[in-house]
Amino acid sequence: AKCLPAGCARVIMAAEDSVSPPETLVQFETPLLVESDGSKPRPKFAESKAGGHLDEVLNSVLPPRMWHQGHQSWMQYASKAPASRLDVINLQEALDEKLMERQAREMGVCPVREDLYSQCFDELIRQVTINSPERGLLMLRVRDEIRMTIDAYKTLYQSSVTFGVRKQLQAEQGMAEMEADIAGLTEAKQDLENQVLELRNKVEVIEKRETERRQLEEKKRKDEIEFLKYQGQHLDMFHKQIGGK
Repeated sequence: AKCLPAGCARVIMAAEDSVSPPETLVQFETPLLVESDGSKPRPKFAESKAGGHLDEVLNSVLPPRMWHQGHQSWMQYASKAPASRLDVINLQEALDEKLMERQAREMGVCPVREDLYSQCFDELIRQVTINSPERGLLMLRVRDEIRMTIDAYKTLYQSSVTFGVRKQLQAEQGMAEMEADIAGLTEAKQDLENQVLELRNKVEVIEKRETERRQLEEKKRKDEIEFLKYQGQHLDMFHKQIGGK
């Protein structure tokens, strides 16, 4: 049990029923009222070298939390009570109950589920730190590394989302110009296709006319050749008749 100054004990004991600490899965000591001058009250435990070292480690692993209620500021230190097997079972049940109560999603990204599991891990660190401060500091290091990795992934995700949105806006801004260019190119393509069709028709007409002209010329030449042959035959007959006389 902790001992507090006489002037402060009455205030805390009178306020214990009315103060409402924020809900958490981590076990804390009784809330302490912060003095009006801003000084932070510290609970007094049995003085010992081991106890002082444990206090320092526990406060570095789980710093005291503060909150404001009305016009008063309150503080809570992490509990130094050792955890039993029953406490671990109760922690598991409390975690499941909070997950259902706050409707945490079982799959995908869920800030509620992340917060509750973070509280549960902090409580496990507290329990381990009380039994072995060195092991608790190692678990703290692992927790901080995991959080740093998650924060890095969040930063990377936000950067990628921002980059994607910026590229989408740029694409949308140039969409009207691209659609106008497409419409202009489509119209030019249609004009060129019409020109090609017109030129093909002209080529067909010219080829047809040229074919008819060649046929007429060939017929004319044939007629001339036939006429010349006919004249040649008559001239030969005429020469023969003249020569016979």
